[in-house]
Amino acid sequence: MTDRRTTPATARVALARLAGMIDRPAYTEGRPARVAVPLTDLCRAPGGARDRQLLFGVEVTVIDSEDGWSFVESEDDYCGWVADASLTDSRPAVTHRVSAPATHVYLEPDIKRGEVMSLPLGARLAGTGNEGRFLRLAGGGFVPLVHVSDTPAADPVAVAESLIGTPYLWGGNSRWGIDCSGLVQVSLHACGIDCPGDSDQQFAELGEPVDDAPQRGDLVFWSGHVAMVAGPDRIIHANGHDMAVAFDGLRKVRARISAAGEGAFLGLRRLTG
Repeated sequence: MTDRRTTPATARVALARLAGMIDRPAYTEGRPARVAVPLTDLCRAPGGARDRQLLFGVEVTVIDSEDGWSFVESEDDYCGWVADASLTDSRPAVTHRVSAPATHVYLEPDIKRGEVMSLPLGARLAGTGNEGRFLRLAGGGFVPLVHVSDTPAADPVAVAESLIGTPYLWGGNSRWGIDCSGLVQVSLHACGIDCPGDSDQQFAELGEPVDDAPQRGDLVFWSGHVAMVAGPDRIIHANGHDMAVAFDGLRKVRARISAAGEGAFLGLRRLTG
């Protein structure tokens, strides 16, 4: 069965690489574009339910359009509809990523001169040089250097821990709201590790099964849920019980989910390489 989340095709048109694999009236090479707003919903249909969110600076391929919406394939292969107004054709070279949980873009290199927008952890930035304690952006504005990095983080768990207290949001991928798989994806992406968007994809694609004692950085899976091991009998996860990113005891959570019948325990997986 074709997974709509990773099939770059609408009923009208598909990416050219699918010619001969799926039947569509038309095929296209697509048009490269970039997310130009702090955060945009990736929806199942134009104006429909949110599947995930895409961050500022993320690259997409535009495949189809309809009534102010574009059907895109994201750089992590997730497909869906985003508002046309959230995209730009301008794609200067990315030099940095936001490494703090969130930051502001200032009108001038001065924290007292007012901000023009806020950006989440993982947002991609095209810097044109430093001005004092700020990174100057190609599209205008200045971001504090202490909030950006041009190298990957070293520890996904430490990245996740920086988001403690972030409110739970189904399909969310940022400091303003995040879900379980979004927390894992944002944390791994910050460390330069490829990661799909949903927990079932993460279970299928990430790491190797673990039979020994859990180690920091292992991923813990239930049907419909994922957490990260932070220490002995300690996990971090975005969850609907706390409605936030929180620490928990692994044994306690296993018992709670089992008692509630909210999903079968699938096991642990350890990232390799």
